[in-house]
Amino acid sequence: MKAVVYEEYGGSEVLRLADVEEPHAGPGQVRLKVMAVGVNPLDHKIRRGWLQHLHPVTFPVTPGAEAAGIVDEVGEGVTGISVGDEVMGFTETGCYAEYALATDVAPKPAGLDWDSAAALPVAAETSDRVLDLLKVTAGETLLIHGAAGVVGSVGVQLAVLRGATVIGTASETNHEYLRSLGAIPVAYGDGLVDRVRAAASQGIDAVFDAAGHDALEASVELRGGTTDRVITIADMRAAELGVTFAVGTGRVFGSGLADYARLAADGRLRVRIDRSLPLADAAPAQDLSEAGHPRGKVILYP
Repeated sequence: MKAVVYEEYGGSEVLRLADVEEPHAGPGQVRLKVMAVGVNPLDHKIRRGWLQHLHPVTFPVTPGAEAAGIVDEVGEGVTGISVGDEVMGFTETGCYAEYALATDVAPKPAGLDWDSAAALPVAAETSDRVLDLLKVTAGETLLIHGAAGVVGSVGVQLAVLRGATVIGTASETNHEYLRSLGAIPVAYGDGLVDRVRAAASQGIDAVFDAAGHDALEASVELRGGTTDRVITIADMRAAELGVTFAVGTGRVFGSGLADYARLAADGRLRVRIDRSLPLADAAPAQDLSEAGHPRGKVILYP
């Protein structure tokens, strides 16, 4: 099969399209004929070797852990999933490929397109997990940094569904988009603390940093000097500032993802897509993600 691989850490130039051996479903696994792949910041961070302590690899590596596709093999012990089912979720083998193996998937609703199905799993799982860790409840005010990004924008919508008021930081070009999601937009940069206080005179109950652009100090100040209920998924300075850095727990999320997929199919949960590219363009796709300015998810098609 065709798959993207790299054999050393480095920039996107180490990525290449190659012929590799097909994986086959083992016990508890299904094999997907991959229809669409979500490109995530984690992909380039692992490729550059920045996360060797969290994500050690064995070369050659095929990137990717988020995909949507059609089940074409079912392993021993798998129930409730059949060959031909359309699913979405988290892969155990790299999914920048024609085929990938998975154990944690959810049905893809008929009304959900392949791009959105591939873009939703990581953003939904991350946002759901962080909102639970922050214990966000109805009537509270949540500040989300990077609110116009894929994870941030899903976080906005899930928090609004919980009944929270959401203040979202983003560039002014994204403010109308945030309003459409139910957030109160605030520009980031100098003067952020004053702008947030003006937008949320009731105070900030919790902070979700999905951007990682040196917003933690301001976040702690807005929480009255405490790091309690401040979480980042992007700022590697978290430990030195006493802030929680939320990493994936490996929890099985298929049932929760199925609920969010139905909301997306019904138009009640939006995932913005920046562009879709062929698998051969994995390098420019990761470059777009690494630059930090795509207006939505970057998708790859095998």
